Amino acid sequence: MAGARDTVDYSLLKDDQIDAMASSGSDLLLGSFDPSKLHPLAGIEDKLDYLQLDDDKTSDLPGAGGAIPSRGWSDDLCYGTGTMYLSGLALGGVWGLREGARRPLAVSNARLRINSILNSVTRRGTFIGNSAGCLALVYNAFNSSIDHFRGMHDTYGSMAAGALTGALYKSTAGVKPALAAATFISGLAGLWSYVKTAV
Repeated sequence: MAGARDTVDYSLLKDDQIDAMASSGSDLLLGSFDPSKLHPLAGIEDKLDYLQLDDDKTSDLPGAGGAIPSRGWSDDLCYGTGTMYLSGLALGGVWGLREGARRPLAVSNARLRINSILNSVTRRGTFIGNSAGCLALVYNAFNSSIDHFRGMHDTYGSMAAGALTGALYKSTAGVKPALAAATFISGLAGLWSYVKTAV
């Protein structure tokens, strides 16, 4: 509305404790800032259930417990996809660094070498990261579906999800590459499930 003034309640900011808090960046970094004083202001109280991993919040499927407890399919989807994406970025970045450092240049120049390295890192890192993230997304969708229909989470369900993911990933390349990818990703899923339950 034109001409209307917004009213702001500044009563929360007029507390003597808040006025005595850190007033500069150096005070904040040197430790005179007490974050526990902000807790009542935020109105959070005990509503941070996601940060607490109690037994009643984890998945109740048989076999879902282990070294990395799960709250359900959405938890696995988010953590699995994010972890694989970041791992793929790191692995692709190392691959790109190696490739960019070894690429022969017409003129030996530090700026050209840095440019070559950065180009290779961004090309390989994003390719591997996106591919790994997409594979993890599809794997977790298949794995959660299989767990739901079977009513349990075990190594065989994870391996089946890995086989379906690999077959779907290489399905446009033909039957042999699809079977090879299904076997490879199924083996990785089985190894991961074994390590997760053995630890």
